[in-house]
Parts: sequence; C-alpha cells; structure tokens
Amino acid sequence: MKRILVLDDNQDILDIVHETLAYEQFEVKSTPDGEDVMPLVEKFSPDLVILDYRVAGKNGGELCKQIKTHPHFGNIPVIIFSAYVNNSSELFAYGCDAIINKPFDLGELVQKVNSLL
Repeated sequence: MKRILVLDDNQDILDIVHETLAYEQFEVKSTPDGEDVMPLVEKFSPDLVILDYRVAGKNGGELCKQIKTHPHFGNIPVIIFSAYVNNSSELFAYGCDAIINKPFDLGELVQKVNSLL
C-alpha cells in the first residue's frame, strides 16, 4: 500500500483529501501543521507528499524544497496545492512534481497522485 502525507491548514480540505485517498487504497497521514512535515516524512516515509502552498507559519514551497534537497527523500514526488499563485513556474521553482489549483476536482487529485506513483 502506497503512503501519502498531506499538509493543509484547512481541516475540511484535509478531511476530504484524506477520505478520498484512503478510499483509493492509499495509506494516508495528514497534518494541519507545517512544523510536522519533516518529522513525519522521516517517520512515515511516504511515497508521495501533498503540500498546501500557504499554511500558517510555513511556506509549502519551502517545505517542498527541504524534501527535494534531503539526501534520503529527494526522490519523493511532491504535489503543491495553491489558491494563490497564478504563475505555476513560481511553484515549479521549488522542485514540485505537480500543482493542483484550489478549488480542485477530486478526480484531478486522484489522477495526479496515480500518475506520480
């Protein structure tokens, strides 16, 4: 079973994404706190990470860069959720593998996750 780590500070989005991915037979860990991401990456060892671009006190892009430059986790695909960035090249500059614009379609989410795994 593939493991997915999800970060979003909107509890409704976190719940919907968690439920959708669990239904699709993924093992999902989710957190609303950006400070939890790197410790969870190290402990949970996800196959894919989904990060909200703007979370309280953290920048999802910077977290993406931390994952991508980490010697053990740099090969993990990262998807960034964003409602704010019109220019996707800004987000790809952090090293993410895909972008999902909010609001998003759950079908698009599942398709992007499956294509990266």
